[in-house]
Amino acid sequence: MSVKHHSEINFKIGLDENKVPEEMSWSAKDGGIDNEPSKAIMISVWDHKQKDTLRMDLWTKDMPVDEMKQFYHQTLVSMANNFERATDDAKMGATMRDFSDYFAEKLDLKKG
Repeated sequence: MSVKHHSEINFKIGLDENKVPEEMSWSAKDGGIDNEPSKAIMISVWDHKQKDTLRMDLWTKDMPVDEMKQFYHQTLVSMANNFERATDDAKMGATMRDFSDYFAEKLDLKKG
């Protein structure tokens, strides 16, 4: 199988004098996204040689704490769903979603 197309996702991070993120944006031409602002980014990369995950978590200094909690909750739910699709392990996917519900309950994120 040969690569037929390359796609890029770009992040632009504006830093203050202490190299703390003040503004962030991202672009993904294939997804129709061009310089879209964001307050937080989480990236995980699997290093298959070291069998380890490399991570980059950034957020702007004006990211509200309540939005950060919601961002983490939504990331947990997404990870549970992706895990189940990737591994076909419905039982663990459900367990991860149960934890996500518990997380949301403890942070009072579930409204209504």
